[in-house]
Amino acid sequence: MVKIGLEIFAQRFNSYKDRKIALIANQSSVTSDFIYIWDFLKKNGFNIKRIFSPEHGLFGTEQDQVPVKDQPFPDFDVKSLYGDTVESLTPDRSLLQDIDTVLYDIQDAGARYYTYVNTMVYFMRSISGTDIEFIVLDRPNPLNGVRAEGPVLKKGYESFVGVLPVAARHALTSGELALMAKDIYGLDIDLKIIKMEGWSRNMFFPETGLPWVMPSPNIPSFNTALVYPGMCLLAGLNISEGRGTTVPFEMAGAPFVDPYRLADILNSQCEDSVYYRPLYFIPTFHKYCSRTVGGIFVHVNKPAVFKAFLNGVTLVKAFFDLYEELKFLEDVYEFNSRHPTFDLLAGNSGIRTGIMNGASAEELAGSWRVEEEEYGGKKEKYHLY
Repeated sequence: MVKIGLEIFAQRFNSYKDRKIALIANQSSVTSDFIYIWDFLKKNGFNIKRIFSPEHGLFGTEQDQVPVKDQPFPDFDVKSLYGDTVESLTPDRSLLQDIDTVLYDIQDAGARYYTYVNTMVYFMRSISGTDIEFIVLDRPNPLNGVRAEGPVLKKGYESFVGVLPVAARHALTSGELALMAKDIYGLDIDLKIIKMEGWSRNMFFPETGLPWVMPSPNIPSFNTALVYPGMCLLAGLNISEGRGTTVPFEMAGAPFVDPYRLADILNSQCEDSVYYRPLYFIPTFHKYCSRTVGGIFVHVNKPAVFKAFLNGVTLVKAFFDLYEELKFLEDVYEFNSRHPTFDLLAGNSGIRTGIMNGASAEELAGSWRVEEEEYGGKKEKYHLY
């Protein structure tokens, strides 16, 4: 079984018991036997002064884009890093005056738009030039560290769902992304990565032997994480991405969708790594709450060759080609209104305009193939495993 950075830190860094420590953590910050980091470190004699919680809150109680207030919690001072303003995404300087060391330990989902690693980068930038030490307790990339997929974030499209020039499926661990952030932004920061033991880049999460604790309210399982790098694109459309159901991101649809027609078209185009099952569902919240929705369920048959981002783009193209009711959303998304939501997630406007101009799935995939390959080589500079 893989040994995570948290357990290695507690065993080998006894000198840090004299430090005043802050955590960036949530409910996924657990040992291999399900003990929360704050309880585990306190039991082992570490001085936890404060906990910073990311989007969704310390226990993942809040939905996406819902501001999280500071939360009362026995024995610990918990401060939110996800409020109702851009400024709330970084810590107030007054909360750092009594801190020597910050430990980051949250399970990532492997996609550029998953905001926890972006919280990490924002925090690193905010303490650059100070004497505060920043330590990443590394965890596995659940989608493995080999296959990167999709376009690289383009300049001008930076937002809280994209802060580093990585592919949509980035194939790096949190520790490796921290090294990239220090390099890219030229940060003056004392950064340490506590590496895992036993993790290899070709591992999907089930191969690690570690328990899956849902890192956020809409990533309940590894299967969800597997499709998320593509299915999250639907957040930029008037299409339900399955939020409000027990299997978010694994299914999608809208009241105007004919499930069988959509599934037939998708299954005629797709490889045998995936199958689209027609279905109806009723979300209990979010888009089309309490309405019957027609759509598809995404069954991944071969995770090793499944192309999650291409799956999402192909699905968006099918919705656009079939239904004139489809719209790309223009609302404020993650504190940003400069670009349509879809473009912020895709990291550029080319995919959306290509779909609208009738580009084929093959042409769309070709639009990011070169940068995907180049990124695959560039990211090796930051590999720790």
